[in-house]
Amino acid sequence: MILVADSGSTKVDWVAIKKDGTTISVKTSGINPLFITQEEILNILRVNLLPAFGNEVEKVYFYGAGVVSDSMNSDLELAFKQVFPNVACYAASDILAAAKALCGDNPGIACIIGTGANSCFYDGKQMAEHVNAGGFILGDEASGGYFGKRLVSDFIKGLLPKELENKFVEQYQLDYLKIVDKVYKQPMPNRFLASFSYFIEENRENPYIQSLLKSGFKDFIERNIYSYNYKEYPINIVGSIGYIFKDELISVADSLGVKVGNILKSPIDGLVNYHKEKYLSE
Repeated sequence: MILVADSGSTKVDWVAIKKDGTTISVKTSGINPLFITQEEILNILRVNLLPAFGNEVEKVYFYGAGVVSDSMNSDLELAFKQVFPNVACYAASDILAAAKALCGDNPGIACIIGTGANSCFYDGKQMAEHVNAGGFILGDEASGGYFGKRLVSDFIKGLLPKELENKFVEQYQLDYLKIVDKVYKQPMPNRFLASFSYFIEENRENPYIQSLLKSGFKDFIERNIYSYNYKEYPINIVGSIGYIFKDELISVADSLGVKVGNILKSPIDGLVNYHKEKYLSE
């Protein structure tokens, strides 16, 4: 049995693949090594995975947000070996997972637009080019965290249209001090900010929201995609924000001369198919 995981800051999709081709799926809270401790990672693995899969796991393929360095790869692999001592472990970034899910063994531009945002040019085997994502403070254009940050910023400065401001207050019961506490004192501020994606979706026809979405997608393309050979390769996208707001995304891309290829809500199905084919042919 092999275990394939796609992790964001919010949740992890785990899929175990057996030699007969059958699969078992489990969801846990997100594992982002930038925001949670090694002990918290171990707790998730012991409480949620060990009872589900026991000692049958031979290999683990973990792809995650925040896996941005060799040291983080090593830390994650060490955590897995403490829970599953006899397994071979492989940890890599979520953008490589997106590339494999979207492009398989073919070259292409792969993007994540979900809670966070990222992009790369994939040569069919690995990332050949990569623009640094920057995270929810320095980048992540068009992500849930990015849109949430802009929405909340406009709210605290009194810049939201009155009807949206009233809806926001009624729905969330937030004020300036509560928001500052959530963003600057509580853990996982990116997850808090991304949670306002639901509000944005509910009010997507509002002119302010439409302007927000189009501005964010324009920023994403200009600050990331223009660095790749976008005239030869379309951009392929995975992630909840790109999927939900694909009409606005495609409209902005068209206006900027960028072609859009595949759009998937989640990479896990494509990622499982990628590893399943290779595992069963061994």
